[in-house]
Amino acid sequence: MDGHADIQSLMQGIGRQAKEAAAALSVASTDAKNNALKEMAASLRRRSNQILSDNAKDMAAGESKGLTGAMLDRLQLTDERIDGIAAGLEAIAALPDPVGSIDDEWDRPNGLHIQRVRVPLGVIGVIYESRPNVTADAGGLCLKAGNAAILRGGSESFHSSRAITESLIEGLKAAGLPEHAIQLVPTTDRAAVGEMLTMTDFIDVIVPRGGKSLIQRVTDESKVPLFKHLEGLCHTYVHEAAQPDMAESIVVNAKMRRTGICGSMENLLIDRSVAPALLTRLVDGLTAAGCEVRGDAESQAMDARVVAASDEDYDTEYLDSIVALKQVDGIEDAIQFIRTHGSEHTDAIITDDAEVAEIFVNRVDSAIVMINASTQFADGGEFGMGAEIGISTGKLHARGPVGVEQLTSMKYVVRGTGQTRP
Repeated sequence: MDGHADIQSLMQGIGRQAKEAAAALSVASTDAKNNALKEMAASLRRRSNQILSDNAKDMAAGESKGLTGAMLDRLQLTDERIDGIAAGLEAIAALPDPVGSIDDEWDRPNGLHIQRVRVPLGVIGVIYESRPNVTADAGGLCLKAGNAAILRGGSESFHSSRAITESLIEGLKAAGLPEHAIQLVPTTDRAAVGEMLTMTDFIDVIVPRGGKSLIQRVTDESKVPLFKHLEGLCHTYVHEAAQPDMAESIVVNAKMRRTGICGSMENLLIDRSVAPALLTRLVDGLTAAGCEVRGDAESQAMDARVVAASDEDYDTEYLDSIVALKQVDGIEDAIQFIRTHGSEHTDAIITDDAEVAEIFVNRVDSAIVMINASTQFADGGEFGMGAEIGISTGKLHARGPVGVEQLTSMKYVVRGTGQTRP
């Protein structure tokens, strides 16, 4: 691609095709959409060797660029992961179709019958980094909700995403749906992102998924409405009434199951009153799993393996085997810390005190709040939503996991028998 004019022309063409496809999808049958999703899954499994070959190109390039181990883990595909991506599409097919569902209906005294009906949003742009599985998750969810999708993956996952998109298009064709219902931007030129952010004639909403710099750029430049997926500065708070066994297993899982996902715990809070009894046990579990623990002076004094944490550490989304530890004075102190340092993504409390748990749930203003569970469950698939296009940390329209239902809007259908307004 040469120059701004070429990128603009490319993106405008993609936008027009998406708009046309969205019109057809808005009235597509549930069976046709489900058949497409199942055919996509079958194609992914059938073409797994080709997808792995293309993924290997991305992995080699990522290693030469010096991507972190966590980033490479997000990028890597295996037979098992491809099967998981395919299973995710099948799970989306099994979900109820939100399009056309009636949220509510009522009659007015004048005889008008009013219904609130779910409808597709239209064309959804998704801008994301590294994780190639987002290509299938986003494409499949948009399709199920009757939307066309314009996908712009990161340059580091370009070959993998392109290979996955070929399977998605195979599925669309097999089901007789427009092949332009899911389009991957075919260039790594960053100007394509800038163009997407101004395409108000074609794109109805943009979902950005990625690091702080990507989200900031999209937020600053976009003229299209956003479902913002901000960083996951997730906390786990070990309250003084926590069961020690439960605390250890949840803390280690929340940090180390997969460090590179947005639901990975970054800050660990522990009540000062139980730190003498519990802190070393938690550090044991984390360090045995390969995690570096950075902490305050009190925690360092209790356990020599805890290295000094800077102020910046408590505001950092590591996406790596590092956790920042802080001792707090009870529920109020913990809530204040989370309000100061969190990103309103996912925060958890471990406690057997039901009253304290309810205080935490009511006072912590995050998209997802958990009691006695790992923050790694912050995932639309784990919520029974099939998959997710992201976790929205904004407060308008969609908040938390953005699944099929959140990718629809509504219209009001009013049925009369000749009424005129006096």
